[in-house]
Amino acid sequence: MAIAAAQDAIVVMGDIAGPYGVRGWVKVRSFAESPDALLGYGSWWIKSRRDAAWTEFVRLEGRMHSGALVVALAGIGTREAALALKGSEVGVPRKALPAAVEGEIYWDDLTGLCVVNRAGVVLGEVRGLVQHGGHPLLRVERPPVAPGPERLIPYVPAIIDRVDVGGGRIDVDWEADY
Repeated sequence: MAIAAAQDAIVVMGDIAGPYGVRGWVKVRSFAESPDALLGYGSWWIKSRRDAAWTEFVRLEGRMHSGALVVALAGIGTREAALALKGSEVGVPRKALPAAVEGEIYWDDLTGLCVVNRAGVVLGEVRGLVQHGGHPLLRVERPPVAPGPERLIPYVPAIIDRVDVGGGRIDVDWEADY
């Protein structure tokens, strides 16, 4: 197992929902448009919520099962070891991903973008995305001049007016007092 160097860009592609069976397999929720896309990568990088570093695991086997991936990882041979990975993020190196096609954006590219509403009010900065039910939610940290709890803004066409990754900005139809 290797630890990812600080300069390596790892893109979160899913998370570990828990163990599957008694032989160390894990159940994985994929964030990819095609859930089985993660099976195309021989090595996965995993980071638990309590660790700052990514650890590389070789994917030994895997398949789709009831809408989720079930996977065997090298070095994880018991249910207890698989349970210890529950809640961990699963990623792959950015350089291993295919280029995004016209009109598509990797979720990872949204992190750090400034969110501005139609009135020109800066709502904050994207800190991540949460897959929630029928659509993802942008996790937006409020700016220092308007402290408060994190905003959760639905990432749906009715609310997202424009995404300019190069310009570092997302325009939304969302009021400052929501």
